[in-house]
Amino acid sequence: MTATATTEATTPTATEAPAKKTPAKKAPAAKKPARKATAATKAAPAKKATAQQAGDGQRTQLRTIPTSKIDRDPGQPREHFDEAGLQELAKSMAKLGQLQPINVRYNEDTKRFTLIMGERRWRAAQMAGLTQMKAVVMHGVGEGRETFAMAVAENVGRADMTPVEEAKAFRKLVDADYEVDEVAELVGKSPAYVQWRIDLLRLCSEAQEALVKGQLPVGLAWFVGKLNNHNQVRFLARWVRGDFKSARDAEAFAQALHTEEKRQEEQGSFFVLSEEAEAARKEKGQDALPGSLDLPDEERERIVADRNKLVGKIDKLGGAGEILSLLAASDPEELALLLAGTPGGIGGHRLRIKHLQDIATKAMANLRKAEMVAEVRASGLTVNPDAEADTKTDAEAEAAA
Repeated sequence: MTATATTEATTPTATEAPAKKTPAKKAPAAKKPARKATAATKAAPAKKATAQQAGDGQRTQLRTIPTSKIDRDPGQPREHFDEAGLQELAKSMAKLGQLQPINVRYNEDTKRFTLIMGERRWRAAQMAGLTQMKAVVMHGVGEGRETFAMAVAENVGRADMTPVEEAKAFRKLVDADYEVDEVAELVGKSPAYVQWRIDLLRLCSEAQEALVKGQLPVGLAWFVGKLNNHNQVRFLARWVRGDFKSARDAEAFAQALHTEEKRQEEQGSFFVLSEEAEAARKEKGQDALPGSLDLPDEERERIVADRNKLVGKIDKLGGAGEILSLLAASDPEELALLLAGTPGGIGGHRLRIKHLQDIATKAMANLRKAEMVAEVRASGLTVNPDAEADTKTDAEAEAAA
């Protein structure tokens, strides 16, 4: 019985041993198909991604790519980069590395990458000696208005992007069938701002250069851009010489000059500023009537009569000036004692002065415009269109010779 018991006891043990070994042997066999399945699983998405890229589409991935394989986008809206700013960024990248990835598109034909956003970082990375850069790589995206729109949206509003660069970028988007309102929404600006920038492209090359260099304020540049090229150049020369007391005077002069150009155009003449005419005006003195040689005797007499009346009234402003000077120099406590209880009270007198101040402000603005109109007419030269054409023809002939 002992043997039997031993046999019975041993039998289950023997039976269990192979049972334990069998799964152990099958386990590795089970792992091999698992590995094949894993390989198949990895291969499947790769094939799917390739098909997606070749088909309808676009995919994006974050990668580290060689800096040497990245090319500048020739259509990049920014043309000028501050060298000192780049040096500062390069030092930071050399110490801390690249903190923000750039955006590029992959070119299947060249196996290279073209920048969409981040040229400043790319330039700084080259200066810092970085051989690799983190980049958001866009596959299946070609050169087109969408990628350019992305570049414009990223750069517009940066302090180091010039108004002319913005203007060219907006113009390119409009030429790519974007409406001005769409461009404005894209870059987060008003439609008026976008159109205002585009209008700057009417500036001649000299004026655009002055604007880029900061020699010509952008607000004034818009008014200058409305002039013909001849007058733009001559206006710019006066501005650089400091002939205007302020930017507002220069702006009023440009507006008056544009108005005179339109008036002359309606009469079939070409109007241009002339330094010789300015010298002649100074010789005549301030009493000369602008364009008086062209006026009939009757019109000249009317102007002289109306001038005397107006000047007589303006001379009476001296009395108002004396009153204002008295009020300005008086002791406030004395004014309170003298004017309290008078009709309207002190507040009523103050409102009257405020009304005069508002009118005086408008009168000053109007006189500034009048001064510039007189200046334009006194320093302008009207050229017969046929003579102007002949002058151009002669100049072209001389250049050809």
